[in-house]
Amino acid sequence: MGVGADVVVVGAGVIGSSIALELARGGHSVTVVDKASGPGQGSTAASSAVVRFNFTSAAGVALAWEAHFGWRDWAAHLGVDVGELPRFVTTGLVMLDVDAAPREMWLPLFDTYGVPYEEWDSADLARRVSGLDTGRYWPPKRVDDQAFWNDATGDLGGVFTPDAGYVSDPALAAANLAAAAQAHGATMRFRGQVTAVEKQRGRVSAVVLSDGSRIGCDVVVNAAGPWSGALNKIAGVGSDFTVGVRPMRQEVAHVAAPDDFRLDGGPGPIIADLDLGTYFRGEVGSGLLVGGTEPECDDLEWLDPDAVDGVSIHPTMAVFEPQVLRAARRLPELAVPNRPSGVVGVYDVADDWSPIYDRTDLPGFYVAIGTSGNQFKNAPVVGQLMAALISEVEAGADHDTNPVTFFAPRTGLEIDLAAYSRRRPRNNTTGTVLG
Repeated sequence: MGVGADVVVVGAGVIGSSIALELARGGHSVTVVDKASGPGQGSTAASSAVVRFNFTSAAGVALAWEAHFGWRDWAAHLGVDVGELPRFVTTGLVMLDVDAAPREMWLPLFDTYGVPYEEWDSADLARRVSGLDTGRYWPPKRVDDQAFWNDATGDLGGVFTPDAGYVSDPALAAANLAAAAQAHGATMRFRGQVTAVEKQRGRVSAVVLSDGSRIGCDVVVNAAGPWSGALNKIAGVGSDFTVGVRPMRQEVAHVAAPDDFRLDGGPGPIIADLDLGTYFRGEVGSGLLVGGTEPECDDLEWLDPDAVDGVSIHPTMAVFEPQVLRAARRLPELAVPNRPSGVVGVYDVADDWSPIYDRTDLPGFYVAIGTSGNQFKNAPVVGQLMAALISEVEAGADHDTNPVTFFAPRTGLEIDLAAYSRRRPRNNTTGTVLG
């Protein structure tokens, strides 16, 4: 015999768990289904968990600025005692100048939404951040290209945002959200995979799991991360999407931070370095996380949507070495180990590297997908905006014709959710994880 729920959320990562919390807070009966054995064990666990505000769209900046207040007061955001909490570590972030995303492209958005920042020239950068090479090497190059080792062609400045930072334990953050959702009555179904989405009278009526159980529901939310495209296919949605999604394997290297990498004498800031095709941030225990920004010179590891479960979770020297060498051009004292160390995750990448937070042409079926490795930071507010969107559409709003506006509770900003429509023109972004 089946069981019922108002809403089934598929995916217990940081996004799905946040959506479940806000829907349960709103009085809905919520069941979360995830194929893992607990919350946050998929892509969330491999996230660098950077909280930054550098996006190329108005909605992107507004959403990130709103969300960071949730991280700053995480206990208040959760609203219930869930035990151990991760820390929000404020380090500041320097976005180095780059032709692909000049300051003029996004600084006016900081002015509009009140994001504090400092503009630095190369002398400021060298003075404020020790241990950093300020050379301009654009465009990024493969490390087996002799040109990679060429001298700098000039000097870079950057824009510093002092409020940026990172969340110390992304998987724990997802577990906190899941526990808070449960405190409001949500049910978690782990080790369960959706194999069918049933319909009745033209709308969602139930999901069927791999063990044969059936959960009757009025609404399904696809927050399945890299499995989202496969779930859309099961549900028969996606034919009207103008922006597609596909999974991509990605690695983040873990190395020891050089002692001389400092900001004003304290721990070094996060560095977003499209000039060399890398980013890096400090880690607990004097470590450094180093990721890539998908430069055009690299071969990206796109996956078959049906092969996500078989992806290797072991870091490889083929990815580790180029990532760390790029970081070492920026941090000359950085040692490059001869064995790879780090984590492997799978991004759910949208064609324009912006998420899709929307309804679909199947009534009752919603998506929070295409998070592209850059939406962890927005998790606190994504749950709220999806709950607002679902409420409006289920009450009769025609979101496709008159897009819902989300009113951000902490900043008071109005965010036009058309920016995250499945039918949007592709957003003009950096075409990388930076969005």
